[in-house]
Amino acid sequence: MRSDLTFIDLFAGAGGISLGFRRAGFTPIAAYENWEPAVQSYRLNHGDHMHQVSIDAELDAPSARVIVGGPPCQGFSSAGMRRPGDARNTLVGEFGRLIARLKPDAFVFENVEGFLTSADGLFVFELLEPLIEAGYRIHLRKINAANYGVPQHRKRVVGIGGLGWDPTFPEPTHSTFGAPGAHRANRGGLLPTQTLGEALSALPPPSAKVAGGKTADHTYQPLSGDDLKRAQLLLPGQWMRDLPEELWHESYRRRAFRRVMDGTPTEKRGGAPAGIRRLSFDEPSKAITGGALRDFIHPSEPRMLTMRECAVLQTFPIDFKFCGSESEKIQLIGNAVPPVLAEALAKSLRQDLLARKSRKSGGALLSFRPTCASAMSPALERVTQQIEDRFGNLSGQQALVFA
Repeated sequence: MRSDLTFIDLFAGAGGISLGFRRAGFTPIAAYENWEPAVQSYRLNHGDHMHQVSIDAELDAPSARVIVGGPPCQGFSSAGMRRPGDARNTLVGEFGRLIARLKPDAFVFENVEGFLTSADGLFVFELLEPLIEAGYRIHLRKINAANYGVPQHRKRVVGIGGLGWDPTFPEPTHSTFGAPGAHRANRGGLLPTQTLGEALSALPPPSAKVAGGKTADHTYQPLSGDDLKRAQLLLPGQWMRDLPEELWHESYRRRAFRRVMDGTPTEKRGGAPAGIRRLSFDEPSKAITGGALRDFIHPSEPRMLTMRECAVLQTFPIDFKFCGSESEKIQLIGNAVPPVLAEALAKSLRQDLLARKSRKSGGALLSFRPTCASAMSPALERVTQQIEDRFGNLSGQQALVFA
């Protein structure tokens, strides 16, 4: 067994996972990415071990103790268009097959919650089947990043696997509130997750774009017209639904009307995303995505969040540099794995690897926790049943399925 704590970052983006793993004592030996702004951002912050490759390249990767990555998620993100035929979705299967070929001691996988139900669970099976067949013993769970110290409610799916040994899935490190199901992971003795106000307190005041600013990417475009009216009317925690209908965005109006025609109850009309929303100082932020600059109004000022505020809520350091246009930078930020979450996962995995746990025979799905809430949607129930039927008795061990 290799004694060094080395890792490879696949689909590395700007390097959120890499930063967390480096903080936990791991050494990056290679990172792979195709998108130019991500490649340049990674190299600027992490070094020259980044390789720019096409998404269908056959990687000749070096040997490493761990492989980490979050294959592109836009094909099945609930914040975007859900297209089962999106070519990017197949990269989940490529991630699994590459790990099965390279056989690192462990892997860590991260993706959006829509990964579980898109295409009736197809991508879950594309991930798990080659890995379990190769001998990996895996936990696959939905978590809220706020329970690991990230100051935002960010529900994500995390997979952790060990080649022939049982890894630990890290328990929550923080208690949180302000989102459905958030309290379910709370227990005595945990630190409270930072609120949005606490997270942003270290930043200086932003500057209007016309004036520039001393802190990189910490500027805003002053609002005017209906946009300013919306910002002035919304109270912390309110969103598009709480505005007079004449101030609704047309896209939101169409969505709301469609749900009325479908018979959706009044209190549930509008759907997700919520249009625009004024955030609150006294609770964690909503999930930062590539649309955050147009979706989120500052808690106390009539303006949208700045790019740097979004990056800080994603737990990037204030001096972390992002390359590209404004739209490319916010996409890098919104797509990233928060470094604080990555560090929590890495610390747990580091303890496991240093303990040199005894090896066991056969791959298995050790646990599958598909929701943070108390109930599942019909689509998630179907996928959960399929997974239990397929993987529940591997190696004679019943899969652990949590509602």
